[in-house]
Amino acid sequence: MMAAVLVLRRRRALTAGRLGATWFAGWYVVAVLGATMLPLDISWGPWAGDPELFRILLVPIVTMRPDDFVLNIAMTLPLAAVLRLVFGVRERDRVVLVGFLLSLTIELTQGLLLVFLHGHRWADTNDLIANTLGAWFGWLLLQRLLRRPAVARAVRRWTVVRQPEPLARS
Repeated sequence: MMAAVLVLRRRRALTAGRLGATWFAGWYVVAVLGATMLPLDISWGPWAGDPELFRILLVPIVTMRPDDFVLNIAMTLPLAAVLRLVFGVRERDRVVLVGFLLSLTIELTQGLLLVFLHGHRWADTNDLIANTLGAWFGWLLLQRLLRRPAVARAVRRWTVVRQPEPLARS
C-alpha cells in the first residue's frame, strides 16, 4: 500500500481516488491469490504417495460443478475495472485475453503443484472457461456503468495510467 503512495507521488498523480483504485487493485490481487492458491498444502518425498490426478479435470462442461463455475465467474468480474483504472486498458479483447491468461496461469500452477508437490487444489478447464467469461461479463458491466455520467467522470479522475481516447468510427 505504501508502494502505491510512493509511485503515485513520484508521478505527481497522488489523489484519493487514484490511491483508492490502486489499493483496490492490490487487495483484489491478494483475494484472487488467496482464493486460488490457499491453503497451500504440499508435500514431497517418498512418504507423500502418488499425486491425486483425479483433481485435474480436462473435460469441460461434463465435469462442471455449477457452484464453482458461478464463483469463478464472480471472481473475475472486477478485472475489467482494475485493468481500466490502474493500467488504462479499455479494449474488450485485451480484458478478455488478460482474464484468460490469468486463469491459465492459475490453473497451470495448480496442476503443477498437484503433480510435483502433491498439492490439494483442483486444476479445472471449467475454471478457465468461467474466469474468461467473468472477465468478459465484467467488461460488459463496466461499459454499461460508464454510460452514467457520474461513473464516467469518476473513472476518468481515478484512472492512474491514461490512454488516449479511441478514435470515433465514421
